[in-house]
Amino acid sequence: MAEKPELRVYLLVRDLRPQFAAYLGTPTRARGYPPFAGQHALIVEVAPALAIERVTDLALRAVPGIEPGILYVERQFGVLEVHGPDLDDVRRAGQAILDGLGADEKDQLRPRILFSDVITEITDMHAIIINRNRAGSMIVPGETLGVCEVTPALFAAVAANEAERVEPGVTLVDVSMIGAAGRIYLSGPEAAVRRAQQEIDAMLTTIEGR
Repeated sequence: MAEKPELRVYLLVRDLRPQFAAYLGTPTRARGYPPFAGQHALIVEVAPALAIERVTDLALRAVPGIEPGILYVERQFGVLEVHGPDLDDVRRAGQAILDGLGADEKDQLRPRILFSDVITEITDMHAIIINRNRAGSMIVPGETLGVCEVTPALFAAVAANEAERVEPGVTLVDVSMIGAAGRIYLSGPEAAVRRAQQEIDAMLTTIEGR
């Protein structure tokens, strides 16, 4: 008999910020229904990967009006993102998932920052090579670059959204949120980037998990 699926990540992302919502809506991310700024999202990761299909069924049956944006089945883990304008609807979809899995949100893994750095006055060639690999906006030579790597990867999502919330002037250059580790690239004035990085550090330490 198969074991009960493992809940790896359970993230409620309130009040999606404009840049992060736009990032989630890009074709390489939201193959389903794109979210909009001001909506609320729930992002779940489970193992084994195919268990995410059961997770999706639980959410959509409980709250038919909720919209799935990301359904991703990778080698080991499955990822689902759902969103909507009503926070209570998103919460109800999440509770249906937890009840169906026999889990609690505190069963998720605790986030861990693997690396964080701030690079001031980035050079022109450095900016060019980053921009050629980005999924978000461009970084401009002379700006400050902030980078952060976290595990599990999906915690990069809530970290990016909260960084933009505390410092709306920073640019989301890239957010990688699926895979072995998540990565965030931020750019802007040095003070804004440093404050955004501090918010990421502080916010991730408050998340409970095992």
